[in-house]
Amino acid sequence: MMGTRGEQKNDQIPSNADAITVSTQGEAAAEDKELLSVEQVFSSKEVPPWQKQLTLRAFVVSFVLGVLFTFIVMKLNLTTGIIPSLNVSAGLLGFFFVKTWTKLLEKSGMLRQPFTRQENTVIQTCVVASSGIAFSGGFGSYLFGMSEVVAKQSTEANNAQNIKNPTLGWMIGFLFVVSFLGLFSVVPLRKIMIIDFKLTYPSGTATAHLINSFHTPQGAKLAKKQVRALGKFFSFSFLWGFFQWFFTAGDGCGFVNFPTFGLKAFDNRFYFDFSATYVGVGMICPYLINISLLVGAVLSWGIMWPLIDARKGSWYPAELSPSSLHGLQGYRVFIAIAMILGDGLYNFFKVLSHTLYGLYHQLSNKDPGTVIPLSGRSPPELPPSLSYDDQRRTALFLKDQIPTWLAVAGYVTIAIISVVTLPHIFNQLKWYYIVVIYIIAPTLAFCNAYGCGLTDWSLASTYGKLAIFTIGAWAGASHGGVLAGLAACGVMMNIVSTASDLTQDFKTGYMTLASPRSMFVSQIIGTAMGCVISPCVFWLFYKAFNDLGVPGSQYPAPYALVYRNMSILGVEGFSALPKHCLTLCYVFFFAAIVINGIRDLVGKKKASFIPVPMAMAIPFYLGSYFAIDMCLGSLILFVWRKVNKTKADAFGPAVASGLICGDGIWTLPSSILALAGVNPPICMKFLSRGTNAKVDAFLGS
Repeated sequence: MMGTRGEQKNDQIPSNADAITVSTQGEAAAEDKELLSVEQVFSSKEVPPWQKQLTLRAFVVSFVLGVLFTFIVMKLNLTTGIIPSLNVSAGLLGFFFVKTWTKLLEKSGMLRQPFTRQENTVIQTCVVASSGIAFSGGFGSYLFGMSEVVAKQSTEANNAQNIKNPTLGWMIGFLFVVSFLGLFSVVPLRKIMIIDFKLTYPSGTATAHLINSFHTPQGAKLAKKQVRALGKFFSFSFLWGFFQWFFTAGDGCGFVNFPTFGLKAFDNRFYFDFSATYVGVGMICPYLINISLLVGAVLSWGIMWPLIDARKGSWYPAELSPSSLHGLQGYRVFIAIAMILGDGLYNFFKVLSHTLYGLYHQLSNKDPGTVIPLSGRSPPELPPSLSYDDQRRTALFLKDQIPTWLAVAGYVTIAIISVVTLPHIFNQLKWYYIVVIYIIAPTLAFCNAYGCGLTDWSLASTYGKLAIFTIGAWAGASHGGVLAGLAACGVMMNIVSTASDLTQDFKTGYMTLASPRSMFVSQIIGTAMGCVISPCVFWLFYKAFNDLGVPGSQYPAPYALVYRNMSILGVEGFSALPKHCLTLCYVFFFAAIVINGIRDLVGKKKASFIPVPMAMAIPFYLGSYFAIDMCLGSLILFVWRKVNKTKADAFGPAVASGLICGDGIWTLPSSILALAGVNPPICMKFLSRGTNAKVDAFLGS
């Protein structure tokens, strides 16, 4: 997706994220002398060394917030299985708690170290890493799917060798041996992702803008205006989320199910769901990414799926449920995976070739300025074309290197420990299955981190499903293949999930001048917290509610049964998929590679009109609703730039961050209301005229 030459990488995917600063200082002075870039505003503030960014108070607050968010995520895991991003909530609450703490100490004259935005970023990173284990740990999906409670709900593979009931000991041990590999797998690629490719990571960018705005020194007029703009749209987004909540008393209720383009389009997932979050994400993501998402949605839900659905009864049994992977859902999931793998593998091998080429020139002392800096070597001089912000951020980001040898040694060491340990936890998961997973995992971790940087979607569960099918089919039904597939899913999900989380945090750290070392250490500490907190919280739910995992109960854990059934399908092998599914997967896999090759060959100008395969694949199984939201965000920014480019460049990201943050923060009180058993009072549904007449006739009888 990036150009073949190093200088093209930064231009092919233009980031709107840093548009909070004016493009050049000269242009800013000409338009408004008051305008200052973010890092010019903070130029008087000393950046503490990475060791001082890691404070005891930061980790105490992180632990408290980690427990709070883990309860919320666990509740959502065991009810709907839909987990919102908590990055923004963690950043805000971390700021609130430590700022209150430091103010009290300052008044008493006991404050030794002021609260910095770098420390705030450390808290946010630690909290999200901790609570993220509640999702990637599979307590509402693959891990609980191993239990006897869920196995009894399936008619197949419910024998003893395919069942493992949860206990506190093995859950904690399992998470400790699989949750750290993803962190080490992407560390060597951090510069390529953040600086060379300039991937946006919308949630990480929004969080960074929020943290920067709270720590802006007094007297910076532009920063005050940006904070004011962020605050206005934060309030609007929060109140809009609160207002929508009142109309969501049941399934299919609320503005999120508004049939904007008609009921037929709604059935094919073409509608605007009034999400302030994705309008904001669309304002941050490049235009090409948003258009690619919409093209993918039209291709899949507008053309392909209706055509395949018309062959129901011929290509797959007509009586299957819409969620069955033997039917239409199988096409959606596997064709999307094929495109994602094709795009991700193309870019992975291209990055590898660039890296090897750079190392060759470094060793031969030719053109050292183009080489990726390694640990212990001086970074190259920064291009003078970079803005002041980018120069300062890049210099500090490259200053505290994480040695590549440490990342490789850490990955290999933990892999060896887990290869020895995991077969003792799951007898069905043979050591050679694990070795194969760990050989493939870095590639998939790169794919997930890369895709997350483009669209803000982490596809950890998608890669986990891939492991379910491959390992389950390999193990076979007679050797506990169902349990082996679920365990392999856990290994893969933890690796790719933590990899994308860390790169997202690197982006936040890059924009707040937090050291990559402090980000890495904070992520490790947060992950270790989560490996203990999440199993303990789940254990409380498991012991407190006897009907946990039973359909129709307060905590039905719907995805646990879904994942188990997918593993059963995996044991039957890929031949159990519907007709022509694998053929279509091959076509789209190679199409993604060819499209990327064409984009690199035609040059950056023409490539800006060619869709990105990775982005096109996302709506294949999710639908187009979020793509429509994001395109609306792009349209707003486009019109704003036509009217007043300077203001749009200066305030666009602040407005976008406000929309994302307000909606993100609303998930916290809405989750607390759900935990407290407070339900919305109204259900707003949209029915066709015929259905409405039937309802009226039924109610009137």
